[in-house]
Amino acid sequence: MKKISISIITLCLFIICNFTYAQKIEMSRFLPIADTLQNVLKNSAFVVGKIKLDSVIRSNSSLNLYFSTPLSEYPFRDDNTVFIYMLVRSMLPVELSGYDLRLISNGSAIEEMIPPLYSNRESAKKPREIKSAIKKLDKKESLVTNKSKPYLVTSGLQKRHLAIWQSHGYYFEQKLLRWEWQRARIFQTVEDLYTQSYVLPFLVPMLENAGASVLLPRERDVQLNEVIVDNDTPFCGYSEFNGDNSWMNSGIPGFSNPNSQYIIGENPFTMGSSRLSSTIKKGSESYAKWTPQIPQTGEYAVYVSYQTLPYSTSQAKYVVKHSGGETVFNVNQKMGGGTWIYLGTFYFKEGQDSGQYVSLSNLTEKNGEIVSADGVKFGGGLGNIARKPSEFGYEPNRKSSSTEPITKVVLDLNVDPQTSNYPRFTEGARYWLQWAGFSDTIYSPNKNANDYNDDYMSRGRWVNVISGGSDKNPQERGLNIPIDMAFAFHTDAGTTLNDSIIGTLGIYTRFSNGSDVFPDGSPRFQSRYLTDLIQTQIVDDIKALYEPIWQRRGIWDRSYSESRSPKVPTMLLELLSHQNFADMRYGLDPDFRFHVSRSIYKGMLRFISQESGIPYIIQPLPVNGLISSFRNDTLTLCWSAVEDPLEPTAKPDKFIVYTRIDGGGFDNGVVVNSQFHQLIPEKGRIYSFKISALNGGGESFPSEIISAYKAPFEKGKVLIINGFDRVSAPHSFASKDSSIAGFFDHTDGGVPYIRDISYIGRQYEFRRDIPWMDDDSPGFGSSYADYETKVIAGNTFDYPYVHGKAFAQAGYSFVSISRDALLKNKIELSEYYITDIILGKQMKTKIGRGVKEGRFETFPSHLRKFISDYTASGGNILISGANVATDLWDNFDTTRVNKNFATKVLKYQWRTNNASKTGVVKAVQTPYNFTGRYSFYTQPNEYVYCVESPDGIEPVGEDAWTIFRYADNNISAGVAYSGNYKSVVLGFPVETLKEESQIINLLNTIIIFFKGDR
Repeated sequence: MKKISISIITLCLFIICNFTYAQKIEMSRFLPIADTLQNVLKNSAFVVGKIKLDSVIRSNSSLNLYFSTPLSEYPFRDDNTVFIYMLVRSMLPVELSGYDLRLISNGSAIEEMIPPLYSNRESAKKPREIKSAIKKLDKKESLVTNKSKPYLVTSGLQKRHLAIWQSHGYYFEQKLLRWEWQRARIFQTVEDLYTQSYVLPFLVPMLENAGASVLLPRERDVQLNEVIVDNDTPFCGYSEFNGDNSWMNSGIPGFSNPNSQYIIGENPFTMGSSRLSSTIKKGSESYAKWTPQIPQTGEYAVYVSYQTLPYSTSQAKYVVKHSGGETVFNVNQKMGGGTWIYLGTFYFKEGQDSGQYVSLSNLTEKNGEIVSADGVKFGGGLGNIARKPSEFGYEPNRKSSSTEPITKVVLDLNVDPQTSNYPRFTEGARYWLQWAGFSDTIYSPNKNANDYNDDYMSRGRWVNVISGGSDKNPQERGLNIPIDMAFAFHTDAGTTLNDSIIGTLGIYTRFSNGSDVFPDGSPRFQSRYLTDLIQTQIVDDIKALYEPIWQRRGIWDRSYSESRSPKVPTMLLELLSHQNFADMRYGLDPDFRFHVSRSIYKGMLRFISQESGIPYIIQPLPVNGLISSFRNDTLTLCWSAVEDPLEPTAKPDKFIVYTRIDGGGFDNGVVVNSQFHQLIPEKGRIYSFKISALNGGGESFPSEIISAYKAPFEKGKVLIINGFDRVSAPHSFASKDSSIAGFFDHTDGGVPYIRDISYIGRQYEFRRDIPWMDDDSPGFGSSYADYETKVIAGNTFDYPYVHGKAFAQAGYSFVSISRDALLKNKIELSEYYITDIILGKQMKTKIGRGVKEGRFETFPSHLRKFISDYTASGGNILISGANVATDLWDNFDTTRVNKNFATKVLKYQWRTNNASKTGVVKAVQTPYNFTGRYSFYTQPNEYVYCVESPDGIEPVGEDAWTIFRYADNNISAGVAYSGNYKSVVLGFPVETLKEESQIINLLNTIIIFFKGDR
């Protein structure tokens, strides 16, 4: 009894002391602090919600001020944090000024919200610590390693595994019995496709160039054909060759593709068998071989599948034989078994060629391990998952953060399952995950009741199952892939009528299932650091390169499925508002997409470096100023490195030269230490080259492509100048009274980079005051859907090859250069009998609201000087392009000097920039005897960029004649001049003709004119 009394007294004393030393203070004297913080921070981000002081607690020598959540949504750095503390301390009552002060919001003090990369609180790593971190990384194993790459990444994302996905996708709406997009068709795109236009062509290659293995829960290949070669399908191209250790059945299920479509619960990775062999270090090897029947020449992604077994090898050697040569991969079969594993994308020619295949050997560095073989997939294909309403009822769509009770509705109608009939890359993750062998508990967590909810919920679950069993997620069964981080790329809704920018929002989730720790023991707060670093990089780069008033929104801690579910650091990005015209004037520009993707890559790299302690290097920008030239039989290539003003580490120290011969694919490249390369090409074959820059952080994007050809019996030499480097958004406008605005691609549809996978059709609703009603009636910005299943051709930067084939066929040698090479290189004018200048859809263009200078001028001063000098020397010159006159007469920045150049040197003048609707051109009677009828593309298509508004040009002066007219209206389409020199100027690009034979015939007629008497 006495012990109990003492315990009670002790407890009471503790409570009294705690009350004394953790005292809640009257807040009225502190309230102005919240308003002051709001005022100080308002310019650093646009945060919805007012900062409020919730409580003030004094404990011993500490004074804690607790604020509402909006305070935590601002970015904090050492400088603003020090200033804020100093300011708040100056506002405290005198009797509290000596207390240790902490400003807390959302469970953390503001100084704890500073990413360690930006914080002076984190001491610099010592050399021995860095060395230890590098040694630890070197011991890690990658899922896939390209052994044919001629370089190693040392300061990038090597041996990192990243899970990336691009928002929504086409899905089956059970309620409406139809497939549909998850967002509205606005401004010529839809979010389901729009975010892909960053992730697939830009972000993923950047991450891979930095050394990372990138995994996606959606199809990454935009190739519409798909070929499956599998051991369970007779006569499909699968074969085995047995050496010392024969191939045998594994005895466990594997992939097979017996059906044309698959319904809920059907898993193609359990419908077949798989093969295995025991590995050997030396002796007679066994290998499996997959030889596809390629339906159409083009680029195809190659995926392999296998089983992960107790003694699987980490050194499975796959060889991909393609039209550019042979590429060797090391696949670590200790992870990733039972699904599609991406190797790379390669150029294959049509047919079942014995020189095009994938092979797998059992020859490794260890005896007695297991190498597994199963199906191989070439290309992306069309969706094959068939859907219908659940027989147990469908659930209405719910937001990922919803806590509403779940209801079900049973349709009294029996319907047949239906596929989307759309390319697989357009479909949501839920359908790819079923095709890729994942359980229905992953791809359909709502038990077949709602595809919309399944889609966004499946992505986080996919991250966890592929990382399960690895050191990142050790408690969960899975594919054993150590995922370092995850990233969900979205765009937001919201609109303004005054052309204000909505801007960039970052989202993370601190608590999941009541825990703020990941399975590997690291704090979930890392996700905030990741979010801050990427958002900061995006906003800073956009402000520097495009738009000084780009808006940074908050750093949200929200319980969204995609940021909450993954058991690794994760960011959900809302880059901009796809519904807001001011945002999309930037967002439809390919150059903007490239640099935003580069920002995301840099943010990820900095996060990984912050967590690992290993210094990073940013991969370089692409080179420019390419030039090729012959001296006797030796071909010399030169180029110029490009400085990145935003990144001091992004300096190249080496370069990679990739080579293509005739119409094949590019090889694996060779590394060179300087900015030139020499070789002796075989006569009678066209050699093409692209160059990339290289440093410890990885490889840049490739340059444009230049080509060269040495004729066996040379009739003369041709210089081809590629002056078409433009990529841009469609033409946009906004009325001064803010009543109408939009994208008007009747005038100019812009120019995609390589290809466009996000264009759905032209905008048809331009009235700003038309509101969104639902996704079938989205109001302002509404766009057609006639192109949403198509991949649209853009600027391939490969047109010297297209033109060069015609000159080669005519017996001429040729070399090619990029236009900017004229700035640094002197061209021997007399060496070239003909100069062919390709201007495509080049036109001086501004981006967004036009803050920065226009780019892509057709005739910059150095090109005008070259043309003037060349024609003065008596040369023959061909110039073709859709804006050869419009850019000089009818653009925002025309000058008399430019017009005089056209009329006096090239002998033409502008008449109209909408010269033809049909794109049909016919030769007319002149003294120069041009012949032929030609047709070029005026509508978006998969083959070559289109010309919506070709130029009408008319001759100027004596001996200048119209040689071609547009067939639909007889407007002049081309002008030829014969005097002391000869010139041909065409108001349409030669390379956009619909048939290769037309290109050859047209250039032949021009060659004949140049050869004729003057």
